Amino acid sequence: MGKALLIIDVQNNILLGTDPRGVETLAALDAMVHRLAALADQARAQGLPVIHVQHDGEPGHRLEKGSEGWKIRAELGPAAGEPVFNKSACDAFLGTGLAQHLREQGIDHLVVGGCMTPYCIDTSVRSAVAHGFDVTLLEDGHMTCDIGALTFEQIIAHHNRVLHWFDAGPRKAMVKPTAEALA
Repeated sequence: MGKALLIIDVQNNILLGTDPRGVETLAALDAMVHRLAALADQARAQGLPVIHVQHDGEPGHRLEKGSEGWKIRAELGPAAGEPVFNKSACDAFLGTGLAQHLREQGIDHLVVGGCMTPYCIDTSVRSAVAHGFDVTLLEDGHMTCDIGALTFEQIIAHHNRVLHWFDAGPRKAMVKPTAEALA
């Protein structure tokens, strides 16, 4: 079976207006996007599929479907022929056809990165494992904003610890740095 890179919700306005530390948070987001872009190029060079998930926001939402803020960041593509699965919930598998597509392509291992850590990343990693896929979560390849008293750094570190070795039957999640994810 095969491996694929799954990039979730890295859209133009993903963090717009969500964080009081704005500049610092956006700098961390940009750094994460550059790591994901380099990993996507590496995956493409290795002949691995790169799959995108895009959140369809309601009218007036920062990710309103069809708006400039809804578009996937230019640094990440998608390249010609790369599938994009649109979702309206935190779970990249819920009502999207993603699981069926992966099975049809012979993919059983996902390398996952993107946004937002406590919502779409956490939910999609758990759902992927429950749907029968192994997952490598990119330790430095997912991002969120500060939420309440927790900084984005604390939230990311927490999810890296919690999701490492999460399992459902024979399938599991593990966390690796982006530099080691496709090795």
